[in-house]
Amino acid sequence: MKLTVQLFGRFREFSAAPEIALELPGIATVAEFRAAFDAWAGAHWPGYTPGLLKASAIATESTLLHAGSALPADGRLALLPPVSGG
Repeated sequence: MKLTVQLFGRFREFSAAPEIALELPGIATVAEFRAAFDAWAGAHWPGYTPGLLKASAIATESTLLHAGSALPADGRLALLPPVSGG
């Protein structure tokens, strides 16, 4: 599946661009995306740790997605890492 992944927070440390285009064949759910993206990031981003993705939310432009959620037909996702502040 062709995906456009918007990067926020800590994910921006790994890419100069605010979004990346990926071709991840054979995936249809958020859980499958997490596994495929984790493998991709580990191979392409020095310093990436899987814990960041595990703690992050995955969303469309308007909806938080859960593990069993189908990926959106338009292939647009956002990676939202945990934040803290005060």
